[in-house]
Amino acid sequence: MTRGTTNINRLRRVDRWMAHDPGIVRALTDVARPLVVDLGYGARPDTTVEMARRLRRVTPDLEMVGLEIDPERVVDDVDGVRFALGGFEMAGLSPHLVRAFNVLRQYDESEVDAAWTQLRSALAPGGLIVEGTCDEIGRRCCWIVLDADGPRSLTLCWAPDHSDRPSDLAERLPKALIHRNVDGERIHELLVLADHCWDVAATHAAYGPRLRWRHALTLLRDRGVDVAIPRGRTVDNILTVPWPAVAPR
Repeated sequence: MTRGTTNINRLRRVDRWMAHDPGIVRALTDVARPLVVDLGYGARPDTTVEMARRLRRVTPDLEMVGLEIDPERVVDDVDGVRFALGGFEMAGLSPHLVRAFNVLRQYDESEVDAAWTQLRSALAPGGLIVEGTCDEIGRRCCWIVLDADGPRSLTLCWAPDHSDRPSDLAERLPKALIHRNVDGERIHELLVLADHCWDVAATHAAYGPRLRWRHALTLLRDRGVDVAIPRGRTVDNILTVPWPAVAPR
């Protein structure tokens, strides 16, 4: 059972990202009525209802279910969102998309694989899991995308005006990586290099932190990191890399 800390709009960054990510959009639009689960929504259902509202812009007819392991937190339907009792077993559901945020943070690193395996086994064909962590008001977020075969990618996402450098997100890394930010581990190497590219990109600071970060992404790619540089203007600073680039050694 989690502490249940829930703030309105806390998960807005991951919601925005999901609504635009090609893989997530494909998982939601390849079926007629996709089932989406928000696992461990906490003491209040706000973030689940917000998630449904944002994803319905992509798939208006999706079915949204919020699951909580604490029966006292299960509430009546809100705006077409259903709430039920459930944990990693997914209450017997087979979702096409699962968001599990700030759920594994209280677990030991050794328990992550078992939790991932149980979540993955419940997925509908082509389904995806977004498992991650954020700070209390959602300025810094990190998440891993998993499919039926395992982890696919890591994303770091932050408010451009409220973080001095990419490594500030280290304390919000998902449980599978948060203890790996040490010499010799890939995630540590990525954060060190991201900080370096951010520093070099200071030549673009006059244009604002978003354009400065876009230039830092280009520098990262030039140094061999497989990163996607978003097209057009973005609200958040985002760094997404394939899982092998950060997988624990």
